[in-house]
Amino acid sequence: MSTTLTLDPPQGRSTLPFVDARHPQRPLEINFYRPARHQPGDEVVFVQHGMLRNGDDYRDFWMDAAETHNLLIVAPTFGNAHFPKAEGYNNGLVVGEDGTLAAQDDWLYAVPARVLAALRQAGVTTRDKVRLFGHSAGGQFVHRLAATQSETPFETAFAANSGWYTLPTLERRFPEGLGELGLGEADLKRWLAWPMVIFAGDRDIVTDDPNLPAQAEALAQGPMRYARAHFMLDFAKAEAARRGLPCNWTLITVPGIGHDGAAMSRAAAAYWFEGRIPSVEELKPEATAVA
Repeated sequence: MSTTLTLDPPQGRSTLPFVDARHPQRPLEINFYRPARHQPGDEVVFVQHGMLRNGDDYRDFWMDAAETHNLLIVAPTFGNAHFPKAEGYNNGLVVGEDGTLAAQDDWLYAVPARVLAALRQAGVTTRDKVRLFGHSAGGQFVHRLAATQSETPFETAFAANSGWYTLPTLERRFPEGLGELGLGEADLKRWLAWPMVIFAGDRDIVTDDPNLPAQAEALAQGPMRYARAHFMLDFAKAEAARRGLPCNWTLITVPGIGHDGAAMSRAAAAYWFEGRIPSVEELKPEATAVA
């Protein structure tokens, strides 16, 4: 599968167009940060933005970590014009407005791997395994990617502060579960065995956020994002036990942080590359937050 544009970001901050071969009428922008010393064999981090479709902000959230730890940051933007509403991003264009199931290669969850393939083709990176982080709507995107892609280039994935979750069951329709997608027991077993991390700020407890999913299926998972993160892990462990399968998921709590994409990005970077969760003071050097 090829793309119509190669990707060769310059040093520093940049934004380049990208046309995925499966979605030629839906161009994306890819936001990059490339440290001057970054070489093709060095670490790469993919970052998935939230509902504001602000991949440039999420790229910027990772710039300090990129310089400190020599990381290439790759932050796709699925813009509202071409990928509208939750169906066009969080839910991956899996099911059309008429209820028709799209071909698996057309699910948006396959796009990041093709972005990496374009970077490899351009010689920007030689890595075949990279890291993946997503916050809020991006957290929804990340865990559904892990659920639906039988092969990915991601060695680890952090789904941070998701509004609600697709549960690891074939008995509920997507996006509440994996039912009616053409997936089977082997797919469920693979997902439960994969080392996915639910990354949750323990102050993400607002119940009246207008952007908090409030349909019945979401409310059944809890009144707030932090509660829903625990519900997801508990459900997965119970489902795995019922089936006699391993569940290799973990939930990592970030103390003192709410629905803050910048702070959660800093926490993920520190956890990955320094083996720690920083203090609130380190994570929130300024009083701004972007959802």
